Amino acid sequence: QEFSNEITQWLVNQNSKMIVVACNTASSLALDHIKLKFNLPIIGVIEPGVHSAIAVTKNNRIGVLGTQATIRSDAYGSELQSINGEIDVVSQACPLFVPLAEEGWVSGDVPTSVARTYLEPILMSNVDTVILGCTHYPLLKPILSHVLGSEVCLVDSGEATATAVDSVLDEHYLGAEEKAGEIQCFVTDSPDSFEALAGRFVKANISAITHIDIS
Repeated sequence: QEFSNEITQWLVNQNSKMIVVACNTASSLALDHIKLKFNLPIIGVIEPGVHSAIAVTKNNRIGVLGTQATIRSDAYGSELQSINGEIDVVSQACPLFVPLAEEGWVSGDVPTSVARTYLEPILMSNVDTVILGCTHYPLLKPILSHVLGSEVCLVDSGEATATAVDSVLDEHYLGAEEKAGEIQCFVTDSPDSFEALAGRFVKANISAITHIDIS
């Protein structure tokens, strides 16, 4: 929570007009705190993902994949059932998915074997919708779809959040007049490491990467 607060304060100091807590773990543990502290639109990734999942499920059985911290917080389960108490939630922590995604191990026998192990409880529970409750997990989407089967809908919380951001910007009349913008990245770790990793996630040219110290 303290780290999320420091990051948010730094972004506010840069005159940000809106902040997206684009991390499921931070959204589950720190979002409420920073929304109370800072006076600008702030959204996380959990609520948009939940609304998307509820919109597509047909049998009200929804699986949630996430980090151990996200699953332990029960943020997704609580949000889902607060909207529809008839929904059955099956949550599964998948701690090895993040290092697999970051190392580029997103195909082949190793990630497939890991996915089969993690997804067994999901497969046994007859869910028809699964929320990818970590922004790393879409890189593993082909394997997850293969293991779960085409009849299970995968909800990308990141995509749902992007749609929600557009709506919030319109609601607050904060939309940009120009169509194209510039991507600027500020990191507290190695810029070189970030650049190498970001290329796996973002289909855009990322060249403006600046190291900062927020502590």
